[in-house]
Amino acid sequence: MVNFFAKAWEVLARRIDGFLLAVALSIVGIGLVTLFSATDQNLARVSTQATSLAFSLVLMWVVANVPPQTLSRGAVPLYVAGVLMLISVALFGTVVNGSRRWLNLGFARFQPSELMKIALPLMLAWYFQKFEGRIGWRDFAIAAALIVVPVYLIKRQPDLGTALLIGASGFYVLYLAGLSWKIIVGLGAAGVAAAPLVWAHLVDYQRERILTFLDPARDPLGAGYHSSQASIALGSGGAVGKGWLNGTQTHLDFLPERHTDFIFAVYGEEFGLIGNAVLLVLYLLLIGRGVMITASASTLFGRLMAGAVTLMFFTYAFVNMGMVSGILPVVGVPLPLVSYGGTALVSLFIGLGILMSVQAHRNLVAT
Repeated sequence: MVNFFAKAWEVLARRIDGFLLAVALSIVGIGLVTLFSATDQNLARVSTQATSLAFSLVLMWVVANVPPQTLSRGAVPLYVAGVLMLISVALFGTVVNGSRRWLNLGFARFQPSELMKIALPLMLAWYFQKFEGRIGWRDFAIAAALIVVPVYLIKRQPDLGTALLIGASGFYVLYLAGLSWKIIVGLGAAGVAAAPLVWAHLVDYQRERILTFLDPARDPLGAGYHSSQASIALGSGGAVGKGWLNGTQTHLDFLPERHTDFIFAVYGEEFGLIGNAVLLVLYLLLIGRGVMITASASTLFGRLMAGAVTLMFFTYAFVNMGMVSGILPVVGVPLPLVSYGGTALVSLFIGLGILMSVQAHRNLVAT
């Protein structure tokens, strides 16, 4: 019996990167503990997140056991399905808090923009590997068009923050595929020059968020309320925090969106600077492991996918923490593996599964 369980465990863990999984589960554990406090000890919310975690782990294991080249075959259908679902959202999606971002599946709501976190880099990595060795400016132009389509559809929901970050994940693939620095600088300059045009296409609340970021005292009880309350919560935590379940900004209902976008403020208030440092170290360990897997990838597809997933974790964590601490505008981005949300958790663990697949299936070439 002992041998049976040992062999079963060996099969289950064969393609799993133990270090990466341990770090990810540590971050998720912090998230569940913080979620319990952020939801006023709502076990139903925590149970729902735990159920999503179990499902996510199964998907991660499945993806980790699929070779990267097999994963690449699903790039086109997954991308097409993602775009079609985004179009479906625009036509008959569910509206929540003024935004049309979800599809109602009857038993649950699904946010297709989360699928694009994986589908877009997968599609671009497949495309660049297809033309490996002869990638030219036309290929980068086509790749840019593949990025623009989902970014535009997500921006219309409106969800500018997610649109920009998914666009960034696509840009990472372009950069890793060899996009020239001259082009990058040129695009940056063009983006700055086009800022007035972009401003004209922003909705009112998005403009207010940017203006409030530039002048925090502009509207402290309106557009600046989220940012100011989050900063108060973080600052009041001090070095060691007020203790679990004892955050005043949280439990006196001053802190908005405390179980999703602003959960980092809840964590910072209750666990203080030391707790924040622990969480930062865990993210750095996860990202560092991702960088190592990217560097050791044996194919262009594996390198592009691993790099995009790793940089996605970095970008989402940096933007959320920057938003909550007031050094970036409020854009409505969840903290990866910590914020409440089943669809986001699934997409992130699929990303971890891709990293594990790249690591486990790399070709070992004798030197």
